[in-house]
Amino acid sequence: MKISIELTLLPLQNDFEEHIIAFIKRLRASNFTVLENPLSTQIYGDYDALMPFLTEKIKSSFEKQDNTVINLKIVKSDRSDYEPTF
Repeated sequence: MKISIELTLLPLQNDFEEHIIAFIKRLRASNFTVLENPLSTQIYGDYDALMPFLTEKIKSSFEKQDNTVINLKIVKSDRSDYEPTF
């Protein structure tokens, strides 16, 4: 089953930018489709492959930071080719 995930990593510390950049680079290094905008990152792929990958990357980020928040939205479909029609 294909899924789309929008996520926002929010490190609650002064050096937040380096943690966000490192997290996005780890996502980019995958075989998944990754799209970015100034407010969030979207990653698209097969549920059974994407969820364990993302769990590992989130855990790694949490271990490198004292305090952080991550917001996730998961949609059951691949929305990577979405184009507004309005």
